Amino acid sequence: MVSSIKVIILCGGMGTRLREETEYKPKPLVEIGGKPILWHIMKIYSSYGLKDFVLCLGYKGNMIKEYFLNYEMLNSDFTIELASKNIQTHNSISEHDWRVTLANTGESAMTGARIKKVEKYIDDDIFMLTYGDGVANIDISKLLEFHKSHGKIGTVTGVNPISRFGELSVKGDKVLRFNEKPQMDEGFINGGFFVFNKEFLKYLNDNDGCILEKDPLDNLAKDGELMMYKHTGFWHCMDTYRDSLHLNDLWNSSRSPWKIWK
Repeated sequence: MVSSIKVIILCGGMGTRLREETEYKPKPLVEIGGKPILWHIMKIYSSYGLKDFVLCLGYKGNMIKEYFLNYEMLNSDFTIELASKNIQTHNSISEHDWRVTLANTGESAMTGARIKKVEKYIDDDIFMLTYGDGVANIDISKLLEFHKSHGKIGTVTGVNPISRFGELSVKGDKVLRFNEKPQMDEGFINGGFFVFNKEFLKYLNDNDGCILEKDPLDNLAKDGELMMYKHTGFWHCMDTYRDSLHLNDLWNSSRSPWKIWK
């Protein structure tokens, strides 16, 4: 069953720590297995019937617009008659029922300002929000159910962070196991995958300096209106070039836990 709830995805940052890729394209178009990470994120949501997206564009946003304008051609084999420009596609895409609003929210706007600037596209009392660079095997239906159950304005998904360092399991001086970049078992960080009631928009303003993760969320928490949904499964963001290589390695070796669609 398709939900009318909007999914807002923040796609405007410059991705400076991924300069190897983002010098030429916006971070959400950096690919995993030949598909933009943005596509992977949207597939996660659409697998749970959420197919109405609002993309907050900024840095190189026109490239994201071009990607969706040419979506069918980019994802299908096709024959073109050069004289008439008639085009025949040979394999249908499975995303025909996606609805994607591409909104320019400014080159320099921070996260909170970008959300406020797309307020006019939010119709329902509840909307979902995430970043354009993180994937997880999160159960979106359980997240939404949790949000509705507690009656507060906001829900943030807390995830166990990935360690930046290799983990050593030792006995005396002998290394028993070496685990490169393990997912930690304790402590939670902001993993995106938010759910908000529309009332949260009052905590934001459209000044470019409005940062979601500072005053808006801090004030929401101080007001007792922010809850955490604990996700202890797989989560990974594409923050650096090394992250990009890791996610592609998982995908190419068929070990991609976030791939919940067929």
